[in-house]
Amino acid sequence: MKFAPRRAALLTALVTAALTATSCAPQTSSDSSSGKDEKSGTLRVWLFQEVGNKPKEKVVDSVVDAFEKAHDGTKVHVEYIPIDTRAQRVKAAFNDPASAPDVMEYGNTDTAGYVHDGGLLDISKEFGDWSDTKDADPTAKQSVAVNGKVYGAPFYVGVRALYYRTDVFKDLGLEPPRTMAELATTARAIRAARPEMYGLVVGGAYTYGAMPFVWANGGELAVGKGGSYASEIDSADAQKGIKAYTDLFSDDNCPAAKCASMGGNDTVSAFAAGKAGMAIGGDFSHAAVEAGKSKGKYAVVPLPGVTKGSIAPAFAGGNNVGVLKSTSHRTLAVELMEQLASKKTQGEMFDAMGFLPTFTDVRDQAAAKEPYVKPFAETLSAGTKFVPASPAWSQIDSSLVLPTMLQEVISGKKDVAEASGDAAKKMNDAFGSAG
Repeated sequence: MKFAPRRAALLTALVTAALTATSCAPQTSSDSSSGKDEKSGTLRVWLFQEVGNKPKEKVVDSVVDAFEKAHDGTKVHVEYIPIDTRAQRVKAAFNDPASAPDVMEYGNTDTAGYVHDGGLLDISKEFGDWSDTKDADPTAKQSVAVNGKVYGAPFYVGVRALYYRTDVFKDLGLEPPRTMAELATTARAIRAARPEMYGLVVGGAYTYGAMPFVWANGGELAVGKGGSYASEIDSADAQKGIKAYTDLFSDDNCPAAKCASMGGNDTVSAFAAGKAGMAIGGDFSHAAVEAGKSKGKYAVVPLPGVTKGSIAPAFAGGNNVGVLKSTSHRTLAVELMEQLASKKTQGEMFDAMGFLPTFTDVRDQAAAKEPYVKPFAETLSAGTKFVPASPAWSQIDSSLVLPTMLQEVISGKKDVAEASGDAAKKMNDAFGSAG
């Protein structure tokens, strides 16, 4: 799931137009291990091409220059690959080790699928010996782990919080909401006073904008069961969260006709353009908002939970850097991976690109340097959530199981119980087929 500022499509996620859409993992399970550990030669690295990639390249070039100077006879070739076509590139690399890189950046929701397909190297020992990892965020560590083994290093993390228009709140005498109930009330108050604006802009295709409502109400995506997973999206608690989110798609907040098809990018764009009083956006959304009409007229607070003073759990998106199993330069490749994901590099990447560090001490330094980081750091500290560590997740994600569920409820086609029950069945089918 890919989270970063100035990126064409977010993390997302990801899942949808948000942050990040996650691609299907390549389908291959062959043992591609080379069994070699050459101490010189050329290392190939694939990193993601960002929108405005030059600052990232500058940081990476510095790492590469230092690495080459420290290793005689070693060269590093870095290629920046398009995010949208990475699935095809990675599939080809897993199937043809001769064309594969030694080190690769990948979305953290892809970890389990890539491990299942035999593409990533188990670096559990090296990770355990790496001194930097003592300060790694627990959720970031979880994003590189499958069945107790480690398959990469966290590169950066991204979470969402609540953006709100300070000028609108001041004019209307509103305070930042302290509970999810207050969030809904505040959203409707804004819409009533400013009918040309959405109160809280929401998206029916914005999975990771919806999930905090599920998690805050005690629901889960899935739970581990018999070595696999079983969906929990139709549990009573999850249904409470689904209802709380889908109830926001109404004429007195964000009309379904306009908002049901929105993804995360769409909601952030609406807020940046001055069309919404509030939005759920990521640390990676900061640059986009700064470039819009809301510049200088907004602030960010953690998304509130159900009880006053609580913070709704957010999805911890982001990217990792891993070593491919097919590398013939294991020692060098792991060391280069560590240098690319080190505290020093993550600090420089934050300065260059706004990528939020995965190390808590480096993140605290970033928050002290840039105040806008504080609410996102608080959200991370309050506890975040991650997707099931199953190769089935990429299928669930790419099949839009959760956005479909939300949109069925929003449209009135199904009630919450029926839509979540159907989504749970689809998820369980995917978990079962993945093994």
